[in-house]
Amino acid sequence: MLDRLIAYLDSIHARDPAPRSRWEILFYPGVIALGLHRVAHWLFEAEMFLLARLVNHFSRFLTAIDIHPGATIGKNFFIDHGFTVIGETAHIGDNVTIYQCVTLGGTNPTNGVGGKRHPTLLDNVIIGSGAQVIGPITVGERARVGANAVVTDDVPEGATMIGLKARSTLVPAEEWVKEFIPYGTPCDDPCQEEAGRSSRDCVERLEAEIKALRAEMDELRRALPAPATASAPKRKSGSKVS
Repeated sequence: MLDRLIAYLDSIHARDPAPRSRWEILFYPGVIALGLHRVAHWLFEAEMFLLARLVNHFSRFLTAIDIHPGATIGKNFFIDHGFTVIGETAHIGDNVTIYQCVTLGGTNPTNGVGGKRHPTLLDNVIIGSGAQVIGPITVGERARVGANAVVTDDVPEGATMIGLKARSTLVPAEEWVKEFIPYGTPCDDPCQEEAGRSSRDCVERLEAEIKALRAEMDELRRALPAPATASAPKRKSGSKVS
């Protein structure tokens, strides 16, 4: 068990260079919240729902992280900072990273039946700060959700989701195969390039049209004959101007 704990702490250190020792990581809010969730989840599966809720509330009081006791979480899960909410039917795979202020929220069925209503995050998913992942959707392996994105549809494997409502962008293979990218967004930010491509193309097209129109106007000016200058009428000598 000690070996598993050390491996877990080392997996966090690989994603967060800030801590100087494993002891520092051990007191991270996300680590404490996950440890208490393991207890709450065990009580929940044993149908001791009230005790599970009490552990959940105590964990939320300590860490500002609210993980429903019914949520299923895999190995090496890391919540960087707090203020995160994870719903009851959420399923989280291995080596998943979630940053602050993230919600794994559920739909509100009108028929009163709970069922699967929260997201499923497969292995190696990264969720950026402030993202909202809503409903019984699946976020594919190695997918990334950018900061403040709102995701309500399934996310393909290896995709990066940005925007409101989130849309998928292509990620170069050399970025996709990386073990970990902080905040789910590559440093050279192909997402921003992809998102702004249509607007840049429009501006470039308009600038090219203006340049062509100016060149055409210059040619028309050169083709026109020079205007004749009218000479002023001469006054007769001795005439008076009334």
